[in-house]
Amino acid sequence: MTIRRTVPQDRDILFDIWLRSVRATHDFVSEEHIQSFIPKVREHLLSTEHEFWVLCDDEGTIMGFMGISGSNIDTLFLAPEHFRRGGGRALLEHAMSICGSQLTLDVNEQNVGARRFYEACGFVVERRSELDGNGLPYPLLHMRLTGGDRPERAAGF
Repeated sequence: MTIRRTVPQDRDILFDIWLRSVRATHDFVSEEHIQSFIPKVREHLLSTEHEFWVLCDDEGTIMGFMGISGSNIDTLFLAPEHFRRGGGRALLEHAMSICGSQLTLDVNEQNVGARRFYEACGFVVERRSELDGNGLPYPLLHMRLTGGDRPERAAGF
């Protein structure tokens, strides 16, 4: 696996990964809301305020991506066919190489698998918001990395 910065030609692939990943992991989000997020996600992926990184397999196929703003991981999505193969951990370790151990992120409370993954990698919940960033009833957990200088190897992730 390799990690590289995104190039403009990656954006459609990143959008596809986001959509497939959300549909695979966010069963608590209505299709109506997913559709309403699409323009915002496309705009976000064009943002120059975020650093976007892609995780590629040995053939150069994009397996997932991460967006960082300051020391906050604001997006981390893997294509469903690449879940539980170490890609999420590789992206977190890359984020630490850039930002140090002061990483923060938000995760939907109902996304139990993602929460467990982040907790296994050393993140703890600092606070909870009843609504997501769009004002919708999808509570967010605001997490930060604690202790150590590398995410622990999370079994199965």
